[in-house]
Amino acid sequence: MNIPQKIFLILAIVTVLSACMEQPPKPQKITLRFLPFVGPQPLVFNEYRYSNPGGNGHFKIRDFQFYLSNIRLSAEQHVYQVPDSYHLVRFDNENGFYEINLTVNEPYAFSQITFGVGVDEKANATILNVGDLDPNSRMAWNWEAGYKFILFEGYLSHSEDTISLVYHIGFDENYTELSLPLQLADTPYESTFRVDILSLFNGQNPLDLAEIPSVKFDEEDAARIASGFEDLIQICDASCT
Repeated sequence: MNIPQKIFLILAIVTVLSACMEQPPKPQKITLRFLPFVGPQPLVFNEYRYSNPGGNGHFKIRDFQFYLSNIRLSAEQHVYQVPDSYHLVRFDNENGFYEINLTVNEPYAFSQITFGVGVDEKANATILNVGDLDPNSRMAWNWEAGYKFILFEGYLSHSEDTISLVYHIGFDENYTELSLPLQLADTPYESTFRVDILSLFNGQNPLDLAEIPSVKFDEEDAARIASGFEDLIQICDASCT
C-alpha cells in the first residue's frame, strides 16, 4: 500500500469514527404514572366512603386536581431539566390515573426524580401559557396573578348535616419540592407513583373537616394543609396493585 492509499484509508476511518461519535443518542421514552388513593383506599369520586381524619362523619370527593412542575431527572453526575414542565394532574378520566410521557434525548441511566407540588414563584407571577398553565382556567386565582396549587372540593356527611368542602391552596410559600428514587421498569421505561390525598389532612394533628371545611385565603390554614405536600406523592409499593 503506497502513501496516498494509506492517507486515504486513515481519512476514511477518521470520517467514519467522527460520524459515529456525532450520532445523537437514542431517545429514552419514560412514562410517569400517578395513581390516586385516599389513605389505603383507591380514589372513587362522589361516594361517601372516606372517614373524616380528625372528627366524625364521612366525606366524598367531587373534584381533585393539582399542579406538578419542574421535573428533573438525575443520574450519577448529570441532571436533566424537563422543559416547560407544568402539569395539571387530575384523575377524572376513563383511566382513573394520570400519566406524563417524556422523551429524553440523553444516554444517562436516571435513578432519581425531583419535582414540585404547585407552581414555582417565578411562573406563579406570570400570565404566560406554559405547559398546563392557563391564566383563564379554574386553577387560576381570579383576584391576582397566580394559581391554585391544589383544588379539592367535596362534601362531608356529618351527623344530619351535609357540609360543603372547598380547599384551594396556592400561596408561594406552599410550593414544595420532592425527590424520590426513580424506579424504571424494563423498556418502555415506566415508574409508578402513589398520590395519597388523605396526607393533606392527616398530619400530626389530623384536620376535623367539620371545623375547617374551607380554606382559600388564610395563610395559616393553607400552610397546615400544605405541610402534607411532603407525603402527597410516594413511589408505589405492593399496595398500589
